Amino acid sequence: MTEKISELLRSAAGRTVPVVRRITDDQLTAPTPCGEYDVRALAAHLLQVVVGFQALAAKEQADLSSPPPPLTGDWRERFAEETDRLVRAWEEPGAEEGVSQGMGLPSRTIGAMGLGDLMVHGWDLARATGQPYELDPALVDVLCAEYAALAPTARRMGVFGEEVPVPADAGPFAALLGLTGRDPAWAGR
Repeated sequence: MTEKISELLRSAAGRTVPVVRRITDDQLTAPTPCGEYDVRALAAHLLQVVVGFQALAAKEQADLSSPPPPLTGDWRERFAEETDRLVRAWEEPGAEEGVSQGMGLPSRTIGAMGLGDLMVHGWDLARATGQPYELDPALVDVLCAEYAALAPTARRMGVFGEEVPVPADAGPFAALLGLTGRDPAWAGR
């Protein structure tokens, strides 16, 4: 991965922020491909992740294991603002260097994890609310490489579900979704 994490995050944000902004209040209780979450819970989780990965960019601790705070006020605009802060945090000198505090992983790996959450959960929210999700092949390539290495550990930690088999000709994003435990053909339940 030679691209800067901040550039990759900016591209993913350009795809995910519009999806979040278009979520209507009546869609908040809809199921998502991320089985344990409805739209409201997943949007709150993703907002928590975006804020947490800002701290991780600064080599600070981030508690991503506690339940996220509920969505309040203009949470859609807050998500856009926090996502912009996430990109800026990863633009800071040294953000991609060294090892993360607490996780003991290379900072670029941590950045790729944040990128994956932004993109895969963006797809989850788009699918759950009947919106399109525009893919960036460069992001997919980066995530496929990073997530292939992370998947066994993520599965043991309960971050990824069991791998969902996808046809060989399904394409790299479908393979990535399957790797994270999602059915690329999910259409609501």
